[in-house]
Amino acid sequence: MLNGRKRLIPTLSGLALVATVGLVPSAPAGAEPEIEDVQARVDRLYHEAEQASERYNDVRLELADLQGDLRSLRADQRRQGARLDVVREQVQESLIDQYQGQGLSAVGEVVVSDDPQAFLAQLSTMSAYNDLQSERYDSFATEAKALEIRRSATENRIAQVGELKEQLAEEKQEIDEKHSEAEALLAELEAEEREALLSRDTDRMPSSVSTSGRAGAAIGYAMAQVGDAYVYGAAGPSAFDCSGLTMMAWAQAGVALPHSSSAQYGSGPHIAASALQPGDLVFYYSPISHVGMYIGNGMIVHAANPGTGVVVSPLYSMPYVGAVRPG
Repeated sequence: MLNGRKRLIPTLSGLALVATVGLVPSAPAGAEPEIEDVQARVDRLYHEAEQASERYNDVRLELADLQGDLRSLRADQRRQGARLDVVREQVQESLIDQYQGQGLSAVGEVVVSDDPQAFLAQLSTMSAYNDLQSERYDSFATEAKALEIRRSATENRIAQVGELKEQLAEEKQEIDEKHSEAEALLAELEAEEREALLSRDTDRMPSSVSTSGRAGAAIGYAMAQVGDAYVYGAAGPSAFDCSGLTMMAWAQAGVALPHSSSAQYGSGPHIAASALQPGDLVFYYSPISHVGMYIGNGMIVHAANPGTGVVVSPLYSMPYVGAVRPG
């Protein structure tokens, strides 16, 4: 029930972010929750959960990039190690020639390290160092040191991103708990009120959408998913989050998009609202945490939230930020 709880008053229709917070007066025992209060709380919790989910998507993309960097780095180090083995052999052969007649055991005792840094340190202490292409060894030593610094920094960053993923998972768990509380409130509504609340964004469903080309392929896929479930982090085949739906829709047209609304905002040229065309991606909230696809006639198709799934909604049913034209 809403006794003693903060009351959120919606200032925008549909899924608009609640901007005003006040106190709910004490209600009589057994009073039914007002549908406006339930709508505001459910919308707020859905949006907070989506923010966490989209941040989690961003972290997964960043982590994948860092792991790719680390694999490339280690491959570079292996190649450098092989080159150093060749250099080591050349140096030893040169030293053998130079010290021939003075006892080869001294050479074998000095040049023995398999570690690049230790090997170079040993060379720097030898009287013959300047005669053995010292510039080449100095350059190699500098590069090896830079690679070691990069390797350490990359591994540290991966550890940091891993910690961030854990934090986001904890945050999402907390939001899920709040979401469950809101769902319980929603369940207390009369069936007619609950149906009206959950279907409020679909009352202007167009009978058809006519497009062609790549945009047509993307819209056709997205529209075919109307009615599918919304699941955080999902990208099909029967459930989606907002960026998962747009990513998979444009994949049908051969356009690769990242699984992140904020990353998709940077994936193509920005388009003015007055120049929107069917297939353009439209973005909402600041920071960006929701994306849909414009289908014409002032409407979008999008994976809205767990309560409504994939639906068609008015373009300005949420706080509009901008648009991008993929491809």
